[in-house]
Amino acid sequence: MALKPEQIEEKTEVKRYKIQHPISAYTFPVEARIQKVQFSNTHICVELADGRALSIPLQWIPTLYQAPPEERKKYKLNNDRTALIWDPDQCTINDELRIEDYLVTHSKP
Repeated sequence: MALKPEQIEEKTEVKRYKIQHPISAYTFPVEARIQKVQFSNTHICVELADGRALSIPLQWIPTLYQAPPEERKKYKLNNDRTALIWDPDQCTINDELRIEDYLVTHSKP
């Protein structure tokens, strides 16, 4: 089958740009270890050892949202610094917050 002149695509010029930084110059996180935790009236703010900061609305975590501010601060870090744990023997909260759960997108059921 022969093509008609109007069916022939014109070649487009591809522009190439010099890459400023190689991929090896970028930092990609490989683990999430908790460095510092702070609470505001509306959020729990977690700083990670690799420099990332995560702000989670307290409304997402009913046990923390409904707890008094002084009780929220009674957490312990797990051994590998990847979760906050509230022990009901030490405070009015019985919960565990795994940082990994807030770094990924979950599909709705």
